[in-house]
Amino acid sequence: MRPRHIALAVLVAALWGVNFVVIELGLGHFPPLLFSALRFLAAAVPAIFLLGRPSVAWKWVVGVGLVLGVGKFGLLFIGMDQGMPAGLSSLVLQAQAVFTALFAALALSERPGRLRLAGMAVALAGIGVAAVDEGAGGPVLAFVLVVGAAACWGVSNVLTRRAAPADALTFMVWVSAVPVLPLLALSLLFEGPDQGMAALAALDWSGAGIILYVAWISTVFGFGAWGFLLRRYPASSVAPFTLLVPVFGMSSAALVLGEGVSPLRWCAAALLVGGVALTSGVGGRARRTPAAPAPATASGRRSAAGAPGPRSAGPAAPPRPGASASRTPSTPTSADPGGPRTGPAAAPRSPAAAE
Repeated sequence: MRPRHIALAVLVAALWGVNFVVIELGLGHFPPLLFSALRFLAAAVPAIFLLGRPSVAWKWVVGVGLVLGVGKFGLLFIGMDQGMPAGLSSLVLQAQAVFTALFAALALSERPGRLRLAGMAVALAGIGVAAVDEGAGGPVLAFVLVVGAAACWGVSNVLTRRAAPADALTFMVWVSAVPVLPLLALSLLFEGPDQGMAALAALDWSGAGIILYVAWISTVFGFGAWGFLLRRYPASSVAPFTLLVPVFGMSSAALVLGEGVSPLRWCAAALLVGGVALTSGVGGRARRTPAAPAPATASGRRSAAGAPGPRSAGPAAPPRPGASASRTPSTPTSADPGGPRTGPAAAPRSPAAAE
C-alpha cells in the first residue's frame, strides 16, 4: 500500500475508534433508540438523493438494514446507555469476526481451517475474560447486549457477502435508510414520545455536532474511504487496520472520559485482538491462481508477453485427448471489517467497528 493510503486506513480506524466516545457523549443528549434513528436519518439524507440506486436486490438492502441498523446498533446503543464503557464496547464488538466465521460456516458452507478455529477459541477466551472483568464492576446485561450487537453484525456481514454490492458507499447509504422508521417506532414504544420530544427540543450545537459526526464522518466518509481502499487493494491488506479500532477506542475513552483500563481488561484485549487477527486470516498468504496460458494467434504470436513470438512452421498441434477446449482459471479469493470488503466470495466486508 502507498504511504498516503496507509495513512488513510489509520485515519479511518482512528475515526471509528473515537466514534465510541462520541456515542457515549451523544447518549447524554438523546435516548438510545432515538439517537440511533437520528444517526441513520442523517447518514441517508441527503446522500440517498445524490447517489444512484443500489446494484443489488432490495431484499439484501432491507435485510442488512434491519439486522445492522436495528439489531446491531440498537443493541449497542442500549448496552452503552445501560453502562457498558465506550472503550470496552469498541473491544467487544471485534467479536463480530468470530460470529461472521460461525455464521458463514452455517449459511455459506465456508469451513474454517485449523488456524481460524484456534483464533475463534482465543477470541472467545478474550470475551470470557472481559466478561469476568465487567461482571466484577459493571452491569452484566449491558455486556450481553453488546455481545448480541456483535452477533448481529456477524449476520449482516454474511448477508452483505451474499449481496456482493459493487459500490460499498451507495449500498451503505441505502442500508442506512431502512432502519430509520423501525427505530423511530421502537423509540416511541419503549422510550415514549415525551422523552423523545424533550431531547429534540433541547437539541443544541453540541448534540447536532454529535449526530453529524456519527452519521457523516463515521458512516459516510468512513465507509466511502474504506470502500475506496478495498477497490484498490486486497482485503487481506486492508482488513488488519481494523485491529487498530479498539486501540483508538480504549485510548480515547481513557483520555476523554477517564475510563480506567484494568490489567484484566488488557489481558482480554490481547486475547480478543489476537484471536480476531487469526480468525480474519491476518498475516496469511492469499492463494494465487496461475493465469491461463494465452492462446496462439493466427500468426503464431502469443498475446501474454505482448511481443511477437516465433512464427510456427506448420499448423497447430491438435489438442491432447481428454483436454478441454478452453480452461477458465478459478476466481481467486481474498482473506476476509464494521470486512464494509468482487464476487460473492470476496465481497467487501463490514469493517470492524464501523460505528
